[in-house]
Amino acid sequence: MREMATVGESQVAERTIALQVNGVERAIPAGWTLSDLLASLELDARTVVVERNAIILRDRSSFASLELTADDSIEIVHFVGGG
Repeated sequence: MREMATVGESQVAERTIALQVNGVERAIPAGWTLSDLLASLELDARTVVVERNAIILRDRSSFASLELTADDSIEIVHFVGGG
C-alpha cells in the first residue's frame, strides 16, 4: 500500500507497511517506532501495556527506538481509572 505525501509542491510516494493492532490490520509509514504508533493513537506509553508478537514489552524507554515491521502483531491494553 502506498500513500502520497506532499513535499514542496510535488507529491512523492510514501512507503507503508501493514501490521495488526488489537486484531485490526493497520497501515503505517515504514520506519515508524512504537512511540510513533502510540502517539498516532493518542495513547500515553505510561498508561498502556504493549505486547508485540506475543511478548510483553516491559521497557517503556525502548519504545522510541523500537521500529515496527511488516506483519508485527501489536496488542495494546489501556488503563482506565474509575470507581
